[in-house]
Amino acid sequence: MKPSYKSAKRGLQGVLRASVAALTIVFCFNTSKGQTRNVVKEGMAINVSVFNDNTGHWYGIKDAGNMINPLPGKPRYKASEVRAIAENILLFQKNNGGWPKNYDMLAVLTPAQKDTVLNGKGHTNTTFDNGTTYTQVEYLAKAYQELGDERFKEGALKGFRFIVKAQYDNGGWPQYYPLESNYSRHITYNDGAFEGIMRVLKNVTDRDPVYDFVRGNARKELEVAYRKGMDCVLKTQIVEDGVPTAWCQQHDEKSLAPAWARKFEPPCISNGESAGIVLFLMSIEHPSAEVIKAVENAVQWFEKSKIYNTRVVRVDAPPMDTRYRHSVSDRVVKADSTAPPIWTRYYELKTHRPMFCNRDSKVVYSLAEVERERRDGYAWYVYAPQQVLDRYPDWKKHIAAAL
Repeated sequence: MKPSYKSAKRGLQGVLRASVAALTIVFCFNTSKGQTRNVVKEGMAINVSVFNDNTGHWYGIKDAGNMINPLPGKPRYKASEVRAIAENILLFQKNNGGWPKNYDMLAVLTPAQKDTVLNGKGHTNTTFDNGTTYTQVEYLAKAYQELGDERFKEGALKGFRFIVKAQYDNGGWPQYYPLESNYSRHITYNDGAFEGIMRVLKNVTDRDPVYDFVRGNARKELEVAYRKGMDCVLKTQIVEDGVPTAWCQQHDEKSLAPAWARKFEPPCISNGESAGIVLFLMSIEHPSAEVIKAVENAVQWFEKSKIYNTRVVRVDAPPMDTRYRHSVSDRVVKADSTAPPIWTRYYELKTHRPMFCNRDSKVVYSLAEVERERRDGYAWYVYAPQQVLDRYPDWKKHIAAAL
């Protein structure tokens, strides 16, 4: 989940974006089964921005519980150094097939750090949080397509097996697997975890060539997992007074009802996560009638929950240290007739009032009532639903043309 490494993350994003582009040379070779496959020589970059969340946490928040922490001045691999990055990903993969969160897959590790990570292979702190596991699987699949290294294929398949094993019978995924005795057992949409898994499974189901190596029973299992996941998405859309709206960050893994996560993340309608879910549903080439209806209902909710004449401004503030983070800024809400529509991340169930919450789990109804550490350290207002509304007209035309 996204806490407080904003400045570190912004700097890293610039570095990562600058390193994504690279020239490539493609050639063909014959596999042992006589099949010709395109392979890219060393130097072809694979998008590494999918690791930004993990990377930002590793450099921005020193965690004594980490296997290793970053060393001052240590270099990072360039995006074009695909083999080295993929080998790092394999190193961090646990024996159960998943990955731990908040490490930099591009970090050039010392021999001692590598030994520590290797010795932790048996640990089971494996998760989908902060863009973990499904991003590593996707990268290994692309690395295998480019370099033909069987280790990368086997790592991706092992990761896929973890994803299938972690799925609930109702189609949802917890935040951590093996299951822990806390809120992480809930079906997790927070920070795009569920959506991220589904996008990878959709690519498998849609026969993306990157996943040509997934065959037989392995492919069937992933296609079943995708269908189950889709069913869960549709069943968890929150219905208020008979009208479907959007989704919560977490839903109870048994009842599917909106559920508490962290102490400041109450059951509610969460527009930030819901926008990502709807964008995913809109990416389906031939959606079912149920998917179309889910999108249309969510769009109506986003229109209804718009907030006008409001702008959130970041301001300098005296330095403040808490057990959670170091803060040098604050956020205030200002009236501004020129501001574009905005949404709060949370809307109260039943009343649909914009809502906020403190670490003591006390619900409040204005940003000013949130304690400064959380006020400046969490995304309480979002613009993400606008992306849905912007794409909706073209999506409607596409759907109409396909019928």
